[in-house]
Amino acid sequence: MSFAEKLSAFRLSRLKAHLSNVCMSHDLILKNVAKHISLTEEEAIHFTSVLSYKEIPKKTNLLTEGQACKQLSYVHSGALRSYCLDKEGKESTIMFAVSDWWVTDMYCYLNEKPAMMYIETIEDSCIFQLSKENFNKLFTAIPKFERFFRILMQNAYTREQLRIIENLTLTAEERYDRFINKYPQIVKQVTQKQIASYLGITPEFLSAIRKKKASGKIS
Repeated sequence: MSFAEKLSAFRLSRLKAHLSNVCMSHDLILKNVAKHISLTEEEAIHFTSVLSYKEIPKKTNLLTEGQACKQLSYVHSGALRSYCLDKEGKESTIMFAVSDWWVTDMYCYLNEKPAMMYIETIEDSCIFQLSKENFNKLFTAIPKFERFFRILMQNAYTREQLRIIENLTLTAEERYDRFINKYPQIVKQVTQKQIASYLGITPEFLSAIRKKKASGKIS
């Protein structure tokens, strides 16, 4: 084995040792990445080495409006919610993020702007975070990640476009029905008040919809 090969093997062993010190398994996030790109063992080790792991209690703000948005978060377990406030302090839920989802204030993360929204934990959560600095360096170290994050952002854009169309063309009852059918796992982890905020209706109106649905008056 040449000196260069020995050096490469040594670096790889150091990276593996680094991972052994991380208490949370990276299997889930690597499976998430594998949906769109294939990583070599060394690439996978490099990727996981630039992630930071956090355990965050329920009802903790991960991001607040006006704060520097420097982290992209992957939800390993638990549930998070992003929302914004109007001038009267009324909350509008933008999205939910449960296990195997990514979340951030994407516009502000990419453009290094102060956050326009809040991100809070709905449950005790375990997350991996990728800093903006490491996000940029990752494209140089492993260029195929440009494809991964492009697909991730395309999917997010498509999801939000469909949501806007649904908000403009469907009734509240239809939007609720689609939400519970499309995201059954989220329904189990969030409150009815938070769902109402996401749908743009009052909790009282959502309660009325659920009562009608239970009675069989709406499909």
